Amino acid sequence: MHGIIDSADTFIIRENSSLAIVLANAGYDVWVGNVRGNRYSRRHVFLDPDIDKEFWDFSFHEYGFYDLPAIIDFVLDKTGEKSLSAIGHSLGNTIFYVLGSKREEYNQKIKVIIAVSPISYLSNLKNSVAKLMEAMPAISNFFILIGEEEFVGDNTPIVQGLRVVCGCKKYYELCVNGLFFTIAGRDPEELEPNFFQTVVAHYPTGSSRKTALHVSQIGLRKTFAEFDYERRNNDVYNSTTPPEYDLNKVVMKVVLVAGRNDEISTLDDVHLLRKRLPNTDYIVVGRKKFNHIDAVWGRNMKKYLFPHIFHFLEKYN
Repeated sequence: MHGIIDSADTFIIRENSSLAIVLANAGYDVWVGNVRGNRYSRRHVFLDPDIDKEFWDFSFHEYGFYDLPAIIDFVLDKTGEKSLSAIGHSLGNTIFYVLGSKREEYNQKIKVIIAVSPISYLSNLKNSVAKLMEAMPAISNFFILIGEEEFVGDNTPIVQGLRVVCGCKKYYELCVNGLFFTIAGRDPEELEPNFFQTVVAHYPTGSSRKTALHVSQIGLRKTFAEFDYERRNNDVYNSTTPPEYDLNKVVMKVVLVAGRNDEISTLDDVHLLRKRLPNTDYIVVGRKKFNHIDAVWGRNMKKYLFPHIFHFLEKYN
């Protein structure tokens, strides 16, 4: 499962070096999911995402409570299996914690979730990521003011502009060092200019304003909790504050795969998560420059990441 404003593309755009392809070539039955709101998940029985704001009334809570179990049940129904192994990147792991805490029966359907660059607590952010978190409520209010609920979707002006600029090799340094690495952590050896053009063609691919705001709430409030509706909390939760996700209920095996150079999923925050999950393994990737995006786009993932993934898939199969 992919991270925020991403899609299933992230696991195949490195072609034969991509995780999904490497797993398939090793004999695994591979299914790659998309959550609502990205380029592949915009269809609705009644609502048009280009017109109806109601379509975008979701955060990552809905990903974990509705979308993920639907994907899991679909795969298990098609394969006839009773459980599956999972791999997530970034927010693609967060939704498994939502699932395990809010729909406990699904813990039994997951043999293991290999959580690469896991996101749950965002209490120890620094530099550009911390500033982005602080700015997100104001950005959200601006989106509300202009009547926009889609967040950096394919056809939005900001993404179209990003692709025009960052799709040119001559702006590689500006875009990679000035944007991507300031947020994810710097590792230029793993994201070369030719491949970066491919990345920009596939990322970002959209989510909802509410999802981005929910992520920022976790960082600003320093608690892993449901969406904060502020004045409406009493109506929604019968409480003035949103309830925390009970991680004690997430009894599925969770393997936390962290990186020293990850500016988003910091080691301190991964340690917080590790303390609260009852059934974990933990590993820090050996490559010191391993950042948040090396986990899906790194040139040499086969060397420093995939051996760990194969080890844990075999261990908990």
